[in-house]
Formats: sequence, C-alpha cells, structure tokens
Amino acid sequence: MESKKGYSKIGEFKPMDLLACAAAREVRDGEIVFAGTGLPMLAIMLAQHTQAPTSVCIYESGSIDGRPIDLPTSVADARCSYQAAVAHGLTDVFEQLQSGRVDLAYLGGAEVDLYGNINCTFMGGPTGKRLTGSGGNSDIHSLAKRSVLIMPQINQKRRFVERVSYITSPGWRIPHWPDQEWVPKQEVYGAAFQGGPAAVISDMGVYRFDENGEMYLDTFHPGFSPEECRDNCCFELNISRVRGETPTPTYEELDLLRNTIDPEGIIIK
Repeated sequence: MESKKGYSKIGEFKPMDLLACAAAREVRDGEIVFAGTGLPMLAIMLAQHTQAPTSVCIYESGSIDGRPIDLPTSVADARCSYQAAVAHGLTDVFEQLQSGRVDLAYLGGAEVDLYGNINCTFMGGPTGKRLTGSGGNSDIHSLAKRSVLIMPQINQKRRFVERVSYITSPGWRIPHWPDQEWVPKQEVYGAAFQGGPAAVISDMGVYRFDENGEMYLDTFHPGFSPEECRDNCCFELNISRVRGETPTPTYEELDLLRNTIDPEGIIIK
C-alpha cells in the first residue's frame, strides 16, 4: 500500500476508513479542535499527519495539544496528555470554548434535524425514552465556531428528522421564548454567537447547511445515490446542490490509519 498513489478503490477501504478521512478533511491547519472519544480521535490524528500538522487538539478530559504516540482508548486515557501543553481538567478546556478559542468540534447525538439541532436527552412523548443527556454536547455545539456532527444513518432514518424531539444543543435555527417562534441562532445569542454546525457526516454522505441554515446533501458516499440519502431522512432533503461522490481515502491516509494511528484496530476494527 505504501507504494501506491492516489485514491483507493471500492473494496480497498472500510466504511470506518471513509468516515475518518471525511472527518479529518474538515480540519484546517492551525485550528484548535475539540475532539471526543472514538472516531473524532482518528480524525484529528489523521489531520495532524496530513493537511493540518499545526492543528491543536483539545480533549474534554483536560489535555491541550497532546501528541500521543498510540491511539488513546478514550478522552480519559493518560496517553491523551503525552507531550501536552496543558494537562489540567474539564474547567480549563471548557474555558477555551467560552473564550471563543475553539475553531472546530466533533459531536454526535441520537437525533439531528434540518437546522443542525442535536438531541441526546429525550425521545418520544410521555412514554418516550430518557437518553444519556448532554454532557458537554450543548456547551460545545453552542460555543465552537464550527461543529462537525458524525451520525449513523443506514437503516436509522429516525435519526434525521425535521425537528428534534428535544433540543439538547442548538443548531442554526431555534425556538425563541416565550412565543417559541423559530429564529436564527445568532438573533438569540447576540454577542455570544460564535458559529454553528458546518457539516454532518454519516455512513451515507456528507451534508452541509445553506444560507438559511438548512441541511443539504454535499456529497454521497460510494455505493449510494443522492436519492437514497434523501429517502433516509424524515424530511425533504435538498439534493439539488450535490457535488458528486465523497472522495475515497487516499492510499497514504489508509496507510497512516492502519499502520501509524490505529495499528491495533481499536477503532478501525
């Protein structure tokens, strides 16, 4: 693989490889990135090995600019603090958010809606289910300049809804109290406004948000079609702006993921 150049072909990469590469490509050199456990770790480490070598990673447990040799198993893994500029705690890293220093954050959730609102608190009516809750999700989605949401979608259409059951974390449009009229987030946040969701990366495609804060299909993953992406949403997804297929992982990216970043298959497996 090391001797090959260019983009890999179908059958040479796994879905997780494609997700990690698509997420990594969202990072710009020099940015401060807030990453959580799992696939976001792969993404930021891959970005630092490729197009964003001077990007800085913040892990929620308290380390800033760590450069672990081995892939940490979670944000609480001591390896996150290897060569870190700061190894402190939750308070310090969330201060970076509140002061407007975080350029990009990776998030997930149970539901995402047309405007990029996230729900990880409660689903359904009176007999619904209580979920894990916000954790740092609301703070991160509210205060990062850009958020990238990583969501499963295949056979899970219920996760992509027109309006989430409960707004844990605000997207581009939110209800304004007390009349609950849906208005732009910036109108509600005022001077505290930093930004909002930039992309949703699923196992079917990459979605972005237009000038009205509404989700549209940007690229569809190999093996799927724009129509399939639209049909796996609970709202009428805009597919008129699609640019084509999501670029597959390059052979260099695959080599880094499998032999340098995650040789044990902790996440890639």
